[in-house]
Amino acid sequence: MTSLSPADAEQLRLAFQRCREMEGTLNEQLLAYADASRQVFPAYGEAVDRLVARLDGNGGGENAPRPGDVMPPFMLPDEGGRLVTLPALLAQGPVVVMFFRGHWCPYCRLNVRAVVQAQDRVEAMGAQIVAIMPETQEYTRQLKADSGAPFRILTDLDNGYALSLNLAIWLGAEIQRLLSYQDMAKFHGNDGWMLPIPAVFVVGRDGIVKARFVDPDFRKRMEIDDLLEALESASREN
Repeated sequence: MTSLSPADAEQLRLAFQRCREMEGTLNEQLLAYADASRQVFPAYGEAVDRLVARLDGNGGGENAPRPGDVMPPFMLPDEGGRLVTLPALLAQGPVVVMFFRGHWCPYCRLNVRAVVQAQDRVEAMGAQIVAIMPETQEYTRQLKADSGAPFRILTDLDNGYALSLNLAIWLGAEIQRLLSYQDMAKFHGNDGWMLPIPAVFVVGRDGIVKARFVDPDFRKRMEIDDLLEALESASREN
């Protein structure tokens, strides 16, 4: 099978709903969805395994900012078209910078939902979250509305900022074929088939990265408890 049938797409939708509502940590939900997806669409799971192996072999994400590094600044538009800069955010407190693949990605939707559920604890630390995706504002608005995210979702068109952080990857012909049912060119405003490696950077008010999570396997994400612990530490430093 080289693409997803309507019946299989419905099975994946139902699996996503089950995983979204299940008890457990974020990564337990992600693993449950990955297992369900592999049963429904094994060709894609196997292709992702090969992609991850290739990225691991090439050191994918290794050269992204590390704890102790200065987080490079950005100026990107949010879902309403307003320009947002990292220095302006840091003036208010520590910032969690999160990279997501897109509104269409079920792993990202599970991740966003878990972060939304922790929003009160983030705000209690005087911190804020900002999400970054390579999609046009039509789709950042859609994700924000669907998830109820109170934080800004920024458009990194053509993955310019992700590229500067060594996070952008080309998916390759095999993944492109298997994801052909997704209109990536419309989502991105280009047909480059580039995505960021999902990543999290906890940045202190001094602009220094305090913690990070970077994994070429998009099926794995930073646990919410780990994120909150890193953020609490960053808040104490400032």
